[in-house]
Amino acid sequence: MLFKALPGIYAPLRALAARIPSQCAACHAWPAQRVCSACVARFSQPAARCRLCALRVPNGVDACGECLRRTPVLDACLAAVDYAYPWAGALADFKFRGDPGWTHALAGLLRGAPGAGDALDAADRVLPVPLSAERLRERGFNQSALLAACLAGHRADAHTLLRLHHTEAQSGLSRKERLRNLKGAFAVEPARAPSLRGARVVLVDDVMTTGATLEAAAAPLRQAGVAHITGLVLARTQRGQAAPAA
Repeated sequence: MLFKALPGIYAPLRALAARIPSQCAACHAWPAQRVCSACVARFSQPAARCRLCALRVPNGVDACGECLRRTPVLDACLAAVDYAYPWAGALADFKFRGDPGWTHALAGLLRGAPGAGDALDAADRVLPVPLSAERLRERGFNQSALLAACLAGHRADAHTLLRLHHTEAQSGLSRKERLRNLKGAFAVEPARAPSLRGARVVLVDDVMTTGATLEAAAAPLRQAGVAHITGLVLARTQRGQAAPAA
């Protein structure tokens, strides 16, 4: 795979790939960027979402019943779109078919999510959810790190939050099982921990299903003294929807 084989010129190739016209992935118009502006407008309509888990809620509702019954680790959670057409296919191309040329288009979609621009502008650090070493070798890149870098430039930090070990696939697991599976999977790099005290952090991931991964990743940040954590995800599955592969 070209992006894996030539790591030294990876960034310029990624930037070039983002600018090359192609057919729109949704309507197949030509020439267009990855998704044309008309389809972005059509398939990314703002929706009322729980402020703590980004699940769809009725208009005027601030938080879903599940979040009211427990105390989430996140202070806020924002999602750009539902995990549905055409974004599910775009994410499959991005993650599993080795196409980081999607980075720019998907990062733009993320920044356009209601509240995302303000959260990013207020953040001291923008941290991607890290992959395990095994998954990183397999994929060749961390999709969340690419999104964070595109969103936040020098404030994107892929070295402070660490993934300590590989975990079994999350697909098919309940939220409780996922949390158990992820126990001890994340940690803060000790030398960087003091700089997190009192900080505002945005934690970036591509897809949110039960929230277990974001919660597990946020826990060591909270222990390090982070004052405010916003989860920012591209796509949110809905209750009862089959989870995508990791």
